[in-house]
Amino acid sequence: MAVVWGVVVVVTSTVCWAGQLWSWFAPRSAARVGLTDAEDEVDQTFWLDARGEALWDLCTLWVMPVAGVLLVVGHDWWSYFGLIGGGAYLYFAGRGIVVRLVMRRHDVRIGNPSSVRVGVVALALWGSIAFITIGAAIASLESP
Repeated sequence: MAVVWGVVVVVTSTVCWAGQLWSWFAPRSAARVGLTDAEDEVDQTFWLDARGEALWDLCTLWVMPVAGVLLVVGHDWWSYFGLIGGGAYLYFAGRGIVVRLVMRRHDVRIGNPSSVRVGVVALALWGSIAFITIGAAIASLESP
């Protein structure tokens, strides 16, 4: 089961990190494929926030894919990477959802309703995976 979960963590968290990489280095291209919104379709503050978030995520979200790889190969350090990476992804997901809901409530243009819905669902998925990974990491540290 650990190997299966490790693969899930590697695949989903790498998709997230790679999406942020693409979003930072090629935002127009990322918008064309639906990874982010085009600059002219959202409020400038929201667009700039997403750019800054993408850069920060490049620096922080790499830890979760490493945790997944370590889990797949059975390395004991996976739990430490899982705690740190899980915490980073949980923060990323929670902040992303809350910011979108608050901005939408205040009529800030954050994208069309369909893309916002897809974004919130993706963030909820990553947050759930983070939560489960944190629990599994704690359990692995408690066991002899």
